[in-house]
Amino acid sequence: MKIAVISVTEQGDIIAEKLKESLDIDLYSRESVKKSGIKVLTEKIIKEYKAIIFISSTGIAVRAIANYLESKDKDPAILVIDSSSKFVISLLSGHLGGANELTLKVANILKSIPVITTATDNMGVTAPDIIAKNYGLVIDDLNDAKKIAALLVDKKQVAFLDKKNIITLPKGYTSNIKEAEGIVYVTHNLKENSDIYKENMLRLIRKDIILGIGCRKDFDPEIMRDSVDDILSEYNLDKRAVKAVATVEIKKNENAILKLEEYLGCELKIFPLEEIRKIHHKYAGSDFVEKTIGVRAVCEPCVELMGAELITEKIKANGMTICIGQI
Repeated sequence: MKIAVISVTEQGDIIAEKLKESLDIDLYSRESVKKSGIKVLTEKIIKEYKAIIFISSTGIAVRAIANYLESKDKDPAILVIDSSSKFVISLLSGHLGGANELTLKVANILKSIPVITTATDNMGVTAPDIIAKNYGLVIDDLNDAKKIAALLVDKKQVAFLDKKNIITLPKGYTSNIKEAEGIVYVTHNLKENSDIYKENMLRLIRKDIILGIGCRKDFDPEIMRDSVDDILSEYNLDKRAVKAVATVEIKKNENAILKLEEYLGCELKIFPLEEIRKIHHKYAGSDFVEKTIGVRAVCEPCVELMGAELITEKIKANGMTICIGQI
């Protein structure tokens, strides 16, 4: 985690130097703050760092960050340490930003008292955004996450369901879906069966889908994007569940594939012909493709090489080929 420390006093500079012994930090000292002004400095660095530690009063920190906040899934972790290092306060992005975890770490270094005010932590239950963070899941709707957290704080029954049974029952949840007032479920599906429907529902999306892609040279990016959207929808898969797009090395600079990676917010994995050639005979493939690039098939071997199980065979769509796999 890239950490910035903003100090407004000489004593704060001393505390920051102590933190440097254990953490990888960039220090913006009292002199830096005096030179540029704390609000100007904060505006500059707030998008550059995963965490910002203010060694100041909470009032100074709040006023410094107030105009530059976006949302809890985008804002960095914000901590405040008082000038005597008696307290370390988790001020913002306690869960998704990791402020609570960092607060405990910093407090241990300084032998300070950690101050964490998020209700779920203090009640010993696992907030839904913590589940998402710990397991690399995508929160479908932050408002739904807030509703579930409120139910947990009010000691209402919230069910938890992992469609793949990978995550054990988190603290504070029940497996009794029928009697629960809300439900958190982990899935890669676009839509779920009505048997788990609750008024208060939160989908956590697991990124376990692999797309093997092949296409003609200079393929139209919009056609590829729309085709992928349609195919994922046909197979009831949420596009946010796509972990990676995989293709052959000669397509590494194909604009349509690069744009698809950007659109899906996923990884791009490129495989050399040598690796594909080891397994391409397992798939029907094409004489033309083999003559052109030296292997009979691209999309299915790429999915297999990603360690995924094939959900589909090769699908031909508007001049491109796609294979869907699941990790």
